[in-house]
Amino acid sequence: MTELSIILPFHNESVGLRNLFHRLYPVLGATGLSYEIICIDDGSTDSTFENLTHEREFDQRLKIVRFARNFGKEAALTCGLQMAKGKIAVTMDSDLQHPPEIIPDLIAKWREGFELVYATRLSRDTDGKLRQLFSRSFYAVFRTIADIKMPEGAGDFCLFDRKAIDAINAMPERNRFMKGLTAWVGFRQGTVPFTVEARESGTTHWNFFRLVRFAFDGLSAFSTLPLRIWTWWGAAVSFVAMAYAIYLIFDTIVFGIDVPGYASIMVGILFLGGLQLLSLGVIGEYMARIFTEVKARPLYFVADRVGFE
Repeated sequence: MTELSIILPFHNESVGLRNLFHRLYPVLGATGLSYEIICIDDGSTDSTFENLTHEREFDQRLKIVRFARNFGKEAALTCGLQMAKGKIAVTMDSDLQHPPEIIPDLIAKWREGFELVYATRLSRDTDGKLRQLFSRSFYAVFRTIADIKMPEGAGDFCLFDRKAIDAINAMPERNRFMKGLTAWVGFRQGTVPFTVEARESGTTHWNFFRLVRFAFDGLSAFSTLPLRIWTWWGAAVSFVAMAYAIYLIFDTIVFGIDVPGYASIMVGILFLGGLQLLSLGVIGEYMARIFTEVKARPLYFVADRVGFE
């Protein structure tokens, strides 16, 4: 029986691929566990798949899945967990920002009885200032409004016990925010700190707008507070409007009819119109997720598999 599954999503990572395995093989060999390496080629347009196929000549325990197109990192991680046969599985990035040398520390923590172990980053010095600010803000908001608690600095570098793997695989939702799903399943959770390394090659595929969309996906998947906010806003605006109406009635009775101002009317109309459009946008985001779930399309399509029996 396979004891350890390593899950690696790839998207145009052909340049640094050889160095990744050069560092990964000695680490896995030192664990003393039987292992498999599941590589998910998430619709790469370079020679990633060909290089992975060539890499398998050095180690037949390497298994390759190629998606029909780019379905995203969340789909790649989901596919890897669904195909993992190990008693434990480790998910990690393939750009070497997640150092393979941390894997024995994750396993040691698992042997202490933890069924889910996060590798938490000590700092974000490898990120730009704007991205650091955005990440801190996201975690602060998520801790405040979400129904679950996620460790600061936690990402996709973590170890899953078979119980946690089966629990995540049992969740059928299409809008998958893996960090949130990992925290939501519960079990006994531990952390191992690590220092993020610089990318082996290339640049990140996550621009600022993709990060914003991904952040809202996470917040909407684990909190209904954005919807409730507009109920509170509506109640507050209605209360203010009623108080103002009472004031106008009293003012008219006592002082007579005053000439209304154009500016105050326009400010009121624009303010309320903006609130309505913003609230409709939030409701639309939730409806879009309902629409995606109802269609129940597969998370991914596999074009090729190599190494699976």
